[in-house]
Amino acid sequence: MGFFRRPQLLERGADGRYALHLGEGKRRLLASLADQLESLLTEDPADPGLRRLFPPAHAEDPRLQAEWEAMLGDDLRSARRAQLDVLRSTATRTDLDEAEVTAWMQAVNALRLVVGTRLDVSEDDLGPPDRDHPEAPAYALYDFLGWLLERTVASLSA
Repeated sequence: MGFFRRPQLLERGADGRYALHLGEGKRRLLASLADQLESLLTEDPADPGLRRLFPPAHAEDPRLQAEWEAMLGDDLRSARRAQLDVLRSTATRTDLDEAEVTAWMQAVNALRLVVGTRLDVSEDDLGPPDRDHPEAPAYALYDFLGWLLERTVASLSA
C-alpha cells in the first residue's frame, strides 16, 4: 500500500516555473475578487476599506500627507492594479513564472487586507464567528486568502 502525496498549491519545477494546483471555482473567485478590487481602486480610491493598502505616510501632518499622496498615490494604485491584472490573467493558468507568482502573492495579500479591514480583524480576535453569523462567509474568505498567502510565501521561500 503506497502513500499519496497531495500536491502543494504551487510546486516549483526543475525549470524554475511554478505549477498552480487550484480548483476552477477558486480560480473564478480570485479573478472576480481582482475585478472587484480594481473597480474599487478606480471608482472610490478613498473607500475606508482600502486604508490598509495605502496607509498614511504622514498621518500627523495633513499637508505633508496631501503632498505625499499627490506625488505617489497614482503610482501606488497603478502598482496594485498591475498585481491584480497578473492575478486575473493567471487565474486560469497552471504554469507561472516567479515574477507572476510574486505579483499573485501581492494581489492576494491586498485582497486579504481589504477583507480584513472591512471585518475590522485584529490580533485580538478569537477567530471567525459561528457559521450562522452574518459575517461568517466573509471570515471564510479571509481565512482562504490567508491560506493562499501562506502557501504562496512558503512556495517562494522553498
